[in-house]
Amino acid sequence: MKDLNNYSNKTKAAFILLIVMLIIILTNFNTLQNSRKVNENINAIYKDRLVVAHYIFQYSKELHFIKTEAEKLNLSDTIKTDEIFSKLKVIHSIDDLYAKTVLTPTERIFFQNLLTACVAIDKETQNKNWTQITQSSEKALKILDQLSQIQITEGKAKLASANAMYNDNNSLGQLEIALLIILGGITFYLLIAKKTKRTIKIPESPSMN
Repeated sequence: MKDLNNYSNKTKAAFILLIVMLIIILTNFNTLQNSRKVNENINAIYKDRLVVAHYIFQYSKELHFIKTEAEKLNLSDTIKTDEIFSKLKVIHSIDDLYAKTVLTPTERIFFQNLLTACVAIDKETQNKNWTQITQSSEKALKILDQLSQIQITEGKAKLASANAMYNDNNSLGQLEIALLIILGGITFYLLIAKKTKRTIKIPESPSMN
């Protein structure tokens, strides 16, 4: 405490000013980091969730068509085979696009099961086993429902994380404003404060009279 009293008020104010500036720099750095993470989450929601949801819709549409064609009794085997192979070609064109997205471990397992079901449909079409194609299509559609639920769950998690970091940024922004007010007050003090002059009264020597 005695050492602290040895410094002038301006020195103390400058020291506080330095601490406040350091806190502002650190909070600003944290805000930038949060902003980067929010941006990553938003991109992930689009690239790995919304785009994948579109792939799932395409899969579902083609598989429903395959199932319907396999169940038709008034179509020749040749027409059924050609149409189903045409739809399987569309399905296989989506496989690589889906595989390039970020997949959770559980999602990867379901996706692999989907690929296996589609390969089974391919073989069953060659053998003209229409009943089995219907069953394999139903299995693949159920897998798509599970994949769709994963998209919803992961999308909500990413959104919740982005919202949490957004709220953190708001809090840090309010802290920075408060610190800037303190900074302005200290700066104002340094500009107008004058060092108090102390008048030392020297006692007069005693009169000889």
